[in-house]
Amino acid sequence: MKISTKGRYGLRAIVDLVLYSNGEHVSLINIAERQNISKNYLEQVFAILRKTGIVKSVKGAQGGYILAKDASLITVGEILRALEGDLSVISESNDTEMNRIESHLLSTVWGKIDEKVNEVVDQLTLLEVVNEYKKGTDVLMYYI
Repeated sequence: MKISTKGRYGLRAIVDLVLYSNGEHVSLINIAERQNISKNYLEQVFAILRKTGIVKSVKGAQGGYILAKDASLITVGEILRALEGDLSVISESNDTEMNRIESHLLSTVWGKIDEKVNEVVDQLTLLEVVNEYKKGTDVLMYYI
């Protein structure tokens, strides 16, 4: 599994939103400038995040985006799934005649990797990521 630019930029932009919102709406242009991401690209990302209920938007001069719920209630997994879809290391096979080895690998190796990845991203909240960033920790150390 490889997280796409949409997932990486989206998570980065959401962390920025939490850091700079102070309970108020944040404009995409401000996030785009701070994160060096195209505003047009962020508009596409935030449209998805809005549709999935992660952020809310307000139009107008004082408009922008704000989290739809507290950062402690939003997981990294929720954000990544909204932007990436399923977080599996392999794509599902439509092959009805899967051979025994492939079937075994699916239930052991690939299934266990998927389980651990999902466990990590579902236990890690947006608030924890932001708090670690504020502490000056550049790298979160989670072992899979």
